[in-house]
Amino acid sequence: MLRPLFTLLALFAWTVGCQAPAAEPRADSAPYRVVATTGMVADLVRHVAGDKADVVQLVGDGVDPHLYTPTRNDVAHLHRAQVVFYSGLLLEGRMTDMLVRLARTRPVFAVTEAIDESALLGAEGGHPDPHVWMEVRLWSQGLDAVAESLAAFDPNNADLYRANAAAYRTRLAELDDYARRVLDSIPADRRVMITAHDAFGYMGRAYGLEVLGIQGISTESEAGLQDINRLVDLLVARRVPAIFVESSVSDKNVRALIEGAAARGHKVRIGGELFSDAMGPSGMYEGTYMGMIDHNVTTIARALGGEAPERGMQGRLAAPAAVGADR
Repeated sequence: MLRPLFTLLALFAWTVGCQAPAAEPRADSAPYRVVATTGMVADLVRHVAGDKADVVQLVGDGVDPHLYTPTRNDVAHLHRAQVVFYSGLLLEGRMTDMLVRLARTRPVFAVTEAIDESALLGAEGGHPDPHVWMEVRLWSQGLDAVAESLAAFDPNNADLYRANAAAYRTRLAELDDYARRVLDSIPADRRVMITAHDAFGYMGRAYGLEVLGIQGISTESEAGLQDINRLVDLLVARRVPAIFVESSVSDKNVRALIEGAAARGHKVRIGGELFSDAMGPSGMYEGTYMGMIDHNVTTIARALGGEAPERGMQGRLAAPAAVGADR
């Protein structure tokens, strides 16, 4: 399935490129209408656009974008949008056809277009891993794509968009520093992170964790018995104390690992629930990108024996991120 989608994405990029010179700015009144596919993309756009745009997020809380099919309301929002932003790298696979068509009539931009291809991790079938937001400094490069796209659409406010992007980049650098500090505190022999699907590769690379997913990059992939047994072997051999569930992915495979390890005399617990392909609940700190990452790194550090404050970087997490691991 990934290869046809990749072809469509290539067509999409070609379409946007061909249409961009003919696209005229249409921000003749504020706020103008923007649609963003995921919460992580909407977060970037809101910080850059400020009060100049009304931003509608399509993929809701706890919803898996890999498998998401647009609803009738989504289609209506997209057709009313003056600008559309999406993540890219095949994350929104089932929406690709619609994005291709929309790019013929209005500006449509991929946040990940601003990221150097050499920084992307490989994935199944040779396609890049789309979970770029798990590496804070890499995801912050998407601010350039948003700022320059909005500047082209609304040149009268170009300086504002660039200033907003710079200000948010500073805050994200502080988040990256926090993530590095608390994850560095995990003891060397416990730096193994096992999750429901392979969404944390960029986080592992950035912060020195060995990351293993039960399922592949896309949640459309299925874990087989051989995959489960291989990970049970690892849990037992390396005495891994905790593994993690994800808010947008079924926990059945995680529980199969716990049961398998228990049958072999090794107790593994759930270290906490992580936000992978969707942010936390709207209206909460965890429903922002900063809150999402703060929650994740605080949860991981505490579950694997590291040092992190119960309420995270800013003291704003809704509850203790995870029960501390036995030392």
